Amino acid sequence: MTFRVDRTAAGQAPRQTGAPGLPGTKTRPTRAGTSHPGRLARLRRDRALLLLAVPGLVLLLLFQYVPLLGNIIAFEDYEPYYGIVHSNWAGLSNFAVIVNGDPVFLSALRNTLVITLLQVVLVFPVPIALALLLNSMLSERLKRLVQSILYLPHFLSWVIVVAIFQEMLGGSGLLDDWLRSNGHPTLAIIGNASLFKAVLTSQVIWKDSGWATILFLAALSQIDAALYEAASVDGASRWRMLWHVTLPGLRSIIILLFILRLGNILSVGFEQILLQQGQVGLGTSEVLDTYVYHNGVLEGQWGVAAAVGLVKGLVGVALVLGANKVAHLFGEEGLYQS
Repeated sequence: MTFRVDRTAAGQAPRQTGAPGLPGTKTRPTRAGTSHPGRLARLRRDRALLLLAVPGLVLLLLFQYVPLLGNIIAFEDYEPYYGIVHSNWAGLSNFAVIVNGDPVFLSALRNTLVITLLQVVLVFPVPIALALLLNSMLSERLKRLVQSILYLPHFLSWVIVVAIFQEMLGGSGLLDDWLRSNGHPTLAIIGNASLFKAVLTSQVIWKDSGWATILFLAALSQIDAALYEAASVDGASRWRMLWHVTLPGLRSIIILLFILRLGNILSVGFEQILLQQGQVGLGTSEVLDTYVYHNGVLEGQWGVAAAVGLVKGLVGVALVLGANKVAHLFGEEGLYQS
């Protein structure tokens, strides 16, 4: 390790030009007066990890970023037989359904916003509550058993989930069969247009809430037990500990997941809704994702479908950036540091 003294500046600390373990590599001084390897030195040091990351990076580029180039279809009168290059340019005419307020589009947008609001208000807090309940269990064996039961629905496809709800709550399901056999009027919850959004929300809660508790349980395990001991010594009840110790410990992960949720706020379950549209009609169940599917895949209006999808994606990006900025204003890291 060698040092070089700047003779033109008296009284300054010597500048280190070598790093421990990396002979002959240059380092940069930090604000605290310490030094760390330069970029080239870090690349040489971490080259094995970087090589391991290359396949994942290639897949990310091929399946996430390269397809973004296909958004040019939103500005074309796209025909699959001619391809992107030879299709006629349409400019902004495909966005007319959004600007002019096409009734079908407005109905799909309204249904999307209502379902999104229900899922944010009712679905998002459920994993937090489940994680708190599981964390309060004293028996580890019972805790693992309950966790396994809650995780199981996540691994079922939406086809199976919808079929289960149909067999339980449909017109010929177990509930209506029991009501019919006991002389009570049937409910036929599945297929009732007025209950469609409530059924969607309950399906999402049953399928995904247990799996979403994993992150919250991991965050709970990182809270210092000394904080609970100090609160107990000060006479705090379990509710006061929950409010002043547990929830502040979960605040960062809650904000992070909420920001990520905002990115998909206009995507409310394409497969789940498509499987049940025939029972309630498009007026109640049409959302932006199914609108894109019906106009693009079924009716061949590829440009209109791409325009709606592009606007939906841009709105999601804007919401994520805005929410991340708000998180910074409240002192949270968010998704990234500005």
